[in-house]
Amino acid sequence: MIHGLGAQAACLIFAKVADAYKLGNKTQCHFRPLGAIAYDSRNLNLYLGKQVVSIWTMKGREKIPFVCGDFQRDILKRGLIKQCELIRRRSGKFFLHVSVVLPDEIEREVTDMLGIDLGIACIAYTSDGKEYSGSKLNKIRYRNNALRRKLSIIGTKSAKRLLKKRANKEANFARDTNHVISKQIVMLAKRTERGIAIEKLNGIRSRIRARKTERTKLHNWSFSQLGTFLKYKAKRDGVKLVEVDPTYTSQRCSSCGHIEKANRITRSEFVCKACGHTSHADKNGADNIRLLGLDAIGSGELRRPNAEVNSHAN
Repeated sequence: MIHGLGAQAACLIFAKVADAYKLGNKTQCHFRPLGAIAYDSRNLNLYLGKQVVSIWTMKGREKIPFVCGDFQRDILKRGLIKQCELIRRRSGKFFLHVSVVLPDEIEREVTDMLGIDLGIACIAYTSDGKEYSGSKLNKIRYRNNALRRKLSIIGTKSAKRLLKKRANKEANFARDTNHVISKQIVMLAKRTERGIAIEKLNGIRSRIRARKTERTKLHNWSFSQLGTFLKYKAKRDGVKLVEVDPTYTSQRCSSCGHIEKANRITRSEFVCKACGHTSHADKNGADNIRLLGLDAIGSGELRRPNAEVNSHAN
């Protein structure tokens, strides 16, 4: 017993302190008196039928009613509860953050794929023609970049604290955006009984050619995070996901297979020099990724050019 704590509560406190020092031990960590309290299955139990949580306190067990949505209740029923955190918000309300391990569903066989083209101005574009714009995110990034330059010049301790705070907010916003997009894509594929085809993200920053004004957005955006979210959500929901080689997907005509650099008129306009097929450039890229995905699972024939790759593509 440590200051009246139970053995498990003491172990969780030690673990929390150790986690706080993982990022560095040069500065002493301080914890708020009303900071988050960690629990696990040994000192916390959820009774979903009664909507009551039995939680350990220093004065003994307390049974407290809780509320949650139908979606959260379904997850709690299906998953294995690992660890929880009791958090007090500034409003005075208490929230219980519960970590749940869900069993993966059996991957379903599919005969069609949903192609996803990833980009900068448009974060994701599907072969169905759905666009996930990044305009709001880019506005926030521009504003934060300007603020970072000002704070870096000032260089005071308060400026550095604000710099770190803004960086955390931007990362949280990007993470939330990636979660929302990946969830919508996986749910669409699941509802329409299709798989998902995405481009291999290895080296995407070196493959994409961007003007100097676009490089900040290119190197700041977490492409790998969006890909990771798509992969684990697809696996969790039993949706087949394949990664394809993105070479020439922006130059290839999804209608006839002709590959030529001049096919890409502008960032958003695609006109095939061979057959005259016109499309939004990102939509054409998503269609090509879909065809590559179908080729990978053996459910379709990729539209290949009649001749070798046009020399303009090199």
